[in-house]
Amino acid sequence: MMQGKIGLEEHFALEETLGDSKPFAPAEYWPELESRLLDIQDKRLRLMDEHGMEMMLLSLNAPAVQAVPGTAAATELARRANDYLAEQVARRPDRFQGLAALAMQDPDGAARELERCVRELGFRGALVNGFSQVENPDVPVYYDLPQYRPFWAAAEALDVPFYLHPRNPLPQDARIYDGHPWLLGPTWAFGQETAVHALRLMASGLFDSHPRLQVILGHMGEGLPYSMWRIDNRNAWIKTPPRYPAKKKLVEYFNANFHLTTSGNFRTQTLIDAILEIGADRILFSTDWPFENVDHAAIWFDAATISEADRLKIGRTNAMKLFNLE
Repeated sequence: MMQGKIGLEEHFALEETLGDSKPFAPAEYWPELESRLLDIQDKRLRLMDEHGMEMMLLSLNAPAVQAVPGTAAATELARRANDYLAEQVARRPDRFQGLAALAMQDPDGAARELERCVRELGFRGALVNGFSQVENPDVPVYYDLPQYRPFWAAAEALDVPFYLHPRNPLPQDARIYDGHPWLLGPTWAFGQETAVHALRLMASGLFDSHPRLQVILGHMGEGLPYSMWRIDNRNAWIKTPPRYPAKKKLVEYFNANFHLTTSGNFRTQTLIDAILEIGADRILFSTDWPFENVDHAAIWFDAATISEADRLKIGRTNAMKLFNLE
C-alpha cells in the first residue's frame, strides 16, 4: 500500500447545502451519504489512515453556491462555508487543507474572497461547481465571458489552482436527456457539461492572457484526453482558421494549463491514456469522497500497473508542488 497519498476532490457539506447532494443517492443510501458529508474529523480520518491517505484538500459539495441566484446570498454562503472549513482545517492541518468556495455570480467579489481565503485562511486554491446562476436562475453563466477576466487575473497573481468541478446542466439545457434521467450526474452529463466549459476556457484566449493559470479537472479529465486530437484536427483537409480567439491549438493549453485527477474514475486503462496524453506530472490522485469510496480509489491506485515513479508523482508529489504543500 502506498503511504502518504493526497486527495484533492474530497467534499463536505454544510447543513444548508446537504440537500444539493440528495438527488445523487437513492433514499435507502441517503442516511449514509448524509453522515459522510457532515463528518470531517471522524470516519473520514479513519478511512484515510486505513488506506494510506495522508491528506485531503476539502471543498464544498455541489452545486451549492453556484446554484444560488442572488449575488448577496451566494456571497454570504461562500463566506460562511469558507470560515467553517478554515475552522475544521485548523484542527488537523497535517491532514486537511482547504479549497475555497466562490460566489462567481460576482466576479470582483469572488476575486476578493479568493484572496481572503488564500492570504488570511491559508487555503490552497478554489473549487467551483461549474457555471453560476446569477440573477436569472434560467441562464447559465460561464467563466470564459469577458466579465471574468479580472477574476482570472487575480487567481493567476495569487498563483493558486482553480478546480472546475461538475454540475448538471439546467433543465432547459438538458433536453437530450429527456426520458433518460440515468444519464444525468456522474454517469454522463457531469462530464459533458464540464468538458464543454473547459473547452470554452481554452478557446476564449484566456490562457494567452494568463499563461500561468492552472485549472484542474476531475474524473480523469471529463473525457477530454481521449478527444483532444480530434478537437484540433477535425476535417483536417479543409484549411479554415479556427473560429475562436485563442492563438494556439487547444491541446497546447490542455497540456500547459490543465491538471487531471483520478476522482471517481478508477480504471487503469483510462489512467494510462491520460498519462500518454498529458503526462504523469499533470495527474493527481483523488477519491471523490463521500460520493465514491476511499477504499475503492486507494486499493485500485495502489495496484495500478504504472511505474513506481509515476505512482509517487500522481499519488503525492504532484499535489505537493501544485498546492505548495512542501
